[in-house]
Amino acid sequence: MKGKVTVQEIADFVGVSKFAVSRALAGKSGVSDKTREKILKAAGELGYFKHESKQVMPEPSIENESKWTGNIVVLFPNIRFQNRDSLYWGPIFDGVSARLNEKGIDIITLTEPSTEDIFSLINPEAVSGIITVGTVSSSILAEIGRLRIPVVMIDHMDPILKCDTVFTDNQTSINEMMNFLINRDYKSFQFVGNPGYAPSFRERWTAYRAFLEEKGIEGNQAPGLISPAREDIAKTIMEMNPRDLPEVFLCANDKMASFAIEALTAKGIQIPGRCVVTGFDNLNVELPLLATAEVNKERLGVRAVDQILWRIQNPDFAYERKMVSTDMIIREENGTKL
Repeated sequence: MKGKVTVQEIADFVGVSKFAVSRALAGKSGVSDKTREKILKAAGELGYFKHESKQVMPEPSIENESKWTGNIVVLFPNIRFQNRDSLYWGPIFDGVSARLNEKGIDIITLTEPSTEDIFSLINPEAVSGIITVGTVSSSILAEIGRLRIPVVMIDHMDPILKCDTVFTDNQTSINEMMNFLINRDYKSFQFVGNPGYAPSFRERWTAYRAFLEEKGIEGNQAPGLISPAREDIAKTIMEMNPRDLPEVFLCANDKMASFAIEALTAKGIQIPGRCVVTGFDNLNVELPLLATAEVNKERLGVRAVDQILWRIQNPDFAYERKMVSTDMIIREENGTKL
């Protein structure tokens, strides 16, 4: 069995000095934020941050619910439209807040903490658990890991910090969407959205590809439609020969669907008609989508609270991944809900 991953191995993997790796792993200054993120992500992927396996024990129950002490920190980094005003993230936070209030537990909300001040913002003695909402940088997660406080992540995961997670059931949702499309006799597809943008995007892309492979359908994916640069979506669609357009643009979320629809409309393509577009999240009822997936956003927040309370009382159990199902919303050809 291979021994512990060394600093030199991480340095070689990233292409930086051992000094830089040592400073990044220790949370010290001397490396740029971008380099620190690369080092921490590489360390996580290589297995540097190993945690002892949680023992498997009989299913526990939450006891003494009326006697909760300490605060729950909700970490809500204001990045990539990820804030309380968001139609997606806002309701998730509302679900967290409502459930904590129901349990009579105090909530501390942190937004945009830096790795330098997170220790000053969090007093481990007064905090029972931490819930993160959406994408959190590896640097901040590394600092959180050093606090040795139970953590539950909503819609995010990172090898640098092993903990419980709560996700939408992306695979089942995409399978349901694809089965619906196949049953409607659609035969050609393109995925829209960068799989590297977020774990949820990656899972939807993976489920889509697996479905095509299982059904023996050729993907012929246009690289520009899954590019990290969003402007590539419009450029790729505009440069497509109209005869080569797919019947379906299956989009990672409604935002990606809006980009695709804007480009297709500018190209003079009728939607629906020559092409149909599907989304995910059900955030924009004005979009002419054939279908989208309704994510129970408040429920994601509620389940995260239930999980952190369970974890606080049962710290030695194996980490768990909770998945919340979606409801597929089918719309008429004019974009209105059936």
